[in-house]
Amino acid sequence: MQALGLGNISSITGVAPVSAPTAAFGKMSEVSKGKDSTSGHWELTGIISPIDFDYFPHGFPPEMMENFMRVTGCKGFLGNKAASGTEIIKELGEEHIRTGFPIVYTSADSVFQIAAHEAHFGLERLYEICDLTRHIVLKDNFVGRVIARPFVGESSDTFKRTTNRRDYSLDPPADTVLNHLQKGGVKTIAIGKIGDLFNEKGLDVVIHTKSNNEGCEQTLKNMQGNQNSFIMTNLVDFDVYFGHRLDPQGFKNALEDFDKFLPKILEAMDETDVLLITADHGNDPTVTSTDHTREYVPVLLTGKGVSPVNLGTRKTFADAGKTVLEWFGLSAQISGESFFRWNS
Repeated sequence: MQALGLGNISSITGVAPVSAPTAAFGKMSEVSKGKDSTSGHWELTGIISPIDFDYFPHGFPPEMMENFMRVTGCKGFLGNKAASGTEIIKELGEEHIRTGFPIVYTSADSVFQIAAHEAHFGLERLYEICDLTRHIVLKDNFVGRVIARPFVGESSDTFKRTTNRRDYSLDPPADTVLNHLQKGGVKTIAIGKIGDLFNEKGLDVVIHTKSNNEGCEQTLKNMQGNQNSFIMTNLVDFDVYFGHRLDPQGFKNALEDFDKFLPKILEAMDETDVLLITADHGNDPTVTSTDHTREYVPVLLTGKGVSPVNLGTRKTFADAGKTVLEWFGLSAQISGESFFRWNS
């Protein structure tokens, strides 16, 4: 990424600026009221959210939880507070197994999270109550995501979350770049949690992955044989395992792992391919809060015909979506201004 121009965007310790970057480089500012994955991805695809999501820093109100039990048939619940997912499982996991009550919690994000044991509670039952919560319990609330958080183990010192997490998101409030690409005959492929964040709207192919490495491998695989297609990949490890857990060393290692894989993607690109690297929000692992951080995100754009210029500071993430549409020769009434520049 240093060769692409990452160090030319801003001063980054250990990433030097280069005299001849191979990508267009710059940074983007978020305009949407929220600063989480949902609002960030919506903005990247041309939808700026004018209102923020509902948050519950002190837990969900009694009437909401009464409705939760009535709709889902649960006889009770545990938790109902803002908490770390790993810590609340340690705290309440054994009581959950004993009572059969799901563990309900939130975070600094607009999320209604439900943790349950895969064997003792049942994975399909967990998915069922999350679906009911999304579509009935929260139908009058603007909550970004309901998240199923399954775990395994038999005691507080052996409990471990599994990779069978599932997100239940709101539909985007309007057509995104993904919808416009579909209408224009472009195949849309979602890798990672992209399908969850867009509630699978505007997507032809949805591929769930369980790690950064799997996301990279699936991206490389789907580059082959998919002509006139748009692949959107989210690498979730940066956020889940290192940003929220305040682990800068882990974040650094994950960045280096991605950097080592990146040449495979660049080498697989042909003259019809363009690669855009960016982020949906900040998640600074060096601050005291485990919340997302509102900050600029980097943008790198490379491919045959892309002029490796300084894109400056973009006013909105939506510039990325507008650029994608322009690359495919399409236009639509979405937010943003394309930053695509051709070599003469």
